Amino acid sequence: MAAFKGGMGGNMQNIMKQAQIMQEKMKEKDALMDDWEIVGTSGGEAVVVFMNAKKVINGIEIDPSVVDPDDVEMLEDLVMAAINDGYKKAEEAYNEQMGEFAALGSMGGLL
Repeated sequence: MAAFKGGMGGNMQNIMKQAQIMQEKMKEKDALMDDWEIVGTSGGEAVVVFMNAKKVINGIEIDPSVVDPDDVEMLEDLVMAAINDGYKKAEEAYNEQMGEFAALGSMGGLL
């Protein structure tokens, strides 16, 4: 029992301090994701979707040449393709920045 005297409390404090540092770092990177501009495109950039790395769409630009009242379905497909392209890029950017924190999700709410 003497081997644990005083050792456990200091180790736990160190773990909590490291957890707090990681939490702050995670908050900083999470805030960065709000400002990161991701551009999704389709149809040779006929449709362009702007979003952040958290997949919040901030704007859409549509080239008037692809607006055909007789073929609305094509325009819908182009918009969906541009959004999906943006989502894929946003997911990659988010995982690149936040991937180091992925294992922390299993810490039972410690962070």
